[in-house]
Amino acid sequence: MKKFYVTTPIYYVNDVPHIGHAYTTVAADVAARYKRLCGFKTFFLTGTDEHGQKVEKAAHSQGMTPKELADKMVVRFQDLWRRLNISCDHFVRTTDPYHEKAVQELFKVIQERGDIYLGEYEGWYCTPCETFWSEGQQLEGNLCPDCRRPTEKLKEPSYFFRLSKYQEALLRFYEEHPRFVLPESRLNEIVSFVKMGLKDISISRTTFSWGIPVPGDPDHVIYVWFDALFNYLSALGYGWNPSRFETFWPADLHIIGKDILRFHAVYWPAFLMSAGLPLPERVFAHGWWTVEGQKMSKSLRNVVDPHRLIDEYGADALRYFLMREVSFGLDGDFSHKAMAHRINSDLANDLGNLLYRSLTMALKYFRGEVPVPMKRGGKLEDLAHDVVRDIEGFMNQEAFNRALERLWDLVKGVNKYIDTQAPWNLAKEKRQGELATVIYNILEGLRVTALLVSPFMPQKAQEIWDQLGIEAKVEGASIDELRWGGLEPGVRVRKGKPLFPRLDEGAIVERVEKELADQEGPIEEEITIDEFAKVRLVVAQVLRAERISGSRKLIKLLVDTGKDRRQVVAGVGEHYGPQDLVGRRVILVANLMPAKLMGVESRGMILAAVWGDGMALPGLGEEVPPGAVVR
Repeated sequence: MKKFYVTTPIYYVNDVPHIGHAYTTVAADVAARYKRLCGFKTFFLTGTDEHGQKVEKAAHSQGMTPKELADKMVVRFQDLWRRLNISCDHFVRTTDPYHEKAVQELFKVIQERGDIYLGEYEGWYCTPCETFWSEGQQLEGNLCPDCRRPTEKLKEPSYFFRLSKYQEALLRFYEEHPRFVLPESRLNEIVSFVKMGLKDISISRTTFSWGIPVPGDPDHVIYVWFDALFNYLSALGYGWNPSRFETFWPADLHIIGKDILRFHAVYWPAFLMSAGLPLPERVFAHGWWTVEGQKMSKSLRNVVDPHRLIDEYGADALRYFLMREVSFGLDGDFSHKAMAHRINSDLANDLGNLLYRSLTMALKYFRGEVPVPMKRGGKLEDLAHDVVRDIEGFMNQEAFNRALERLWDLVKGVNKYIDTQAPWNLAKEKRQGELATVIYNILEGLRVTALLVSPFMPQKAQEIWDQLGIEAKVEGASIDELRWGGLEPGVRVRKGKPLFPRLDEGAIVERVEKELADQEGPIEEEITIDEFAKVRLVVAQVLRAERISGSRKLIKLLVDTGKDRRQVVAGVGEHYGPQDLVGRRVILVANLMPAKLMGVESRGMILAAVWGDGMALPGLGEEVPPGAVVR
C-alpha cells in the first residue's frame, strides 16, 4: 500500500493559537484527508514544542514549573484542533518520555559519527526566536534579524554540530532534488544561504535547565531546535515502534511557515545526513497572514481569534476560506468582509443553493426517491471526470486554492446543467424518462462534489451525503467512489437545514470596523527592566537641518551624539522648521536599526510628545552635553 506522512511544525506551547497556526494545521489536515481518500496509508503529525528558555522564563514569571505551564497551555492547541476537525494521527509533546529518549539516542548516534564536539560559544542569542546569531547576521543595535528584538551576548561551554561539513552535500542534494523546497523561490533563498558558507552551530545550553539533558553531560541541555526537529522521528516511533517508523519514514511533506524554513531546509537535512537517515521528500513553506491589512498584533488577534471565527462562521467555512482565498505559498490578508463575501458567494449561493434546489426537485417530481436514469451523464459526467483528474494534479502540488477553484467548476457546472435542462419543463411535458435522467445526474453531481470537498469541509460534506440519503460515512470513502453512477436509485433524500445560511455582509463589516475603532490602540506588551535597559537614549545636538523634498513632515538632521555625528530623519516638519531645530538638544534613540524614509537613511529616532494634532520636543538646556545618557 502507498504511504503518506505529513507534519506541521510543533508549536510553542506558551503561544496563543492564532490564524497562522490554524492555516498551517488545516493545510496539513486537507493533505492528509485527501491522501486517505486516495487510498494512501497516512500518518499526520502535529504537536507542541515545550522546552527552552522562553518557556522556562514564562513559567517562572507565573510561579509555575515549566511542565505545569506546558500542561496548562497545551490544551489550547488540542481544543482548537478538535473544533477545526483536525484528523491528526498523533499529537506529540516534546515533554513526552519517548521523545526525550529518542533525542538522546540520536544525539549519541551523531556524536559517535564525529559530528558533535565540545567547545565554547560566544555570540548573540534571541530568546523569543530561540536562535543564535553571529555579529554579522544581526541588525544594528544587536537586534534579531527575524523578530527585531534585542539579543543577549552569551559566553558559555557548548556542544557544536559540524554543520560546515555538510555544505557541499546539501548543495548536491538541492540540485538533485529540485522539489525538496517549495515554492521554488524559497529553494533559491536556501541555496543562496548555503553557498554563503555554513558555520558549525551550537546545539546545547548551560544557562538554563528546562530541556533534554545531553547524554553523559547533564550540565548541558540540548538546544531547543535540535530537540524539536527530531519530533518528526520520535513521534513516528524511532526507538520504540520500529514497524510504524519503517512504514512511514521518510516524511513526504513538512508544512511550515516561511520564517522557520532555514531550520527545516538546512539544519534538519544535515542532522539526518549525519544520523544516516533518509531525508524528507518535501518541505513546503507557506506565507504569512496580515489582518484587515495590518500586521497581526495582540489587539487584532482578538478580531481573528480562531475560536471566535468558528463561533461566528463555522469550522468548515473557516477551513474553506483559508484554503481558497490565497495561493498556498504566498502571503495573504484576512478580513471579515472577504470571509463573509466568500461564504455568501461560494458556499451559500453556489453550493448551498444547489443542494436546496436539487433536493426540492427530487421531492417534488419523484417523492424524494433517487430516480433510475435512462442514460449516462453526458457532458456533466465528462466534466466531473476532468475535475477529479485535475484536482489530483493540484493536490499533489499543494495548490489547494486551485483545487477548490477547479472543484467549483463542477459546482457551477451542475447549476448550469439545471438551467439548460430545465427539469420543470420536462415535468410539464410529462417526459418522465428524461426528467429522471436529469434529476439523477444533478444528485450524482452533488455526491461527487461532496466527496471531493470532504478533505476541505468534512462536516459539510457529510451533511450533503446525509441529505442525499447516503448511509455511509464520507470520511471512510475511497477515490474509487468518484466514478460516475455511485448514487443508488431508490434511495430517499431528506432535506435538512440550509447548508450555509446567508450572512449580512454589511452588518458584519460595520461591527468589525466599530470594534477596531473602539480600540484605543494595540494592547501594550509589558517589558522587563532588563529589556528597557537595552534601549540606548542619549542627548544629541542638531548641527544641520533641511526639509526632504516632496514631504511636509520629514526633516533631515545632522546630529552630534557626543560619540559620533550621524544623519537622522525626523517627522516633525509640520510643527518645526529647519531653523527651529539647528542648535537644539533632542533625545535620540541611538541604537535603533537604520531605516530609509523617502529614500533617505536615518540612523536613529528623535523622541517627541504627541497628542491629538499637537507635537512638542522635550526642552533641554544648553548645560546638557551631547552624549548625556537618558534613563
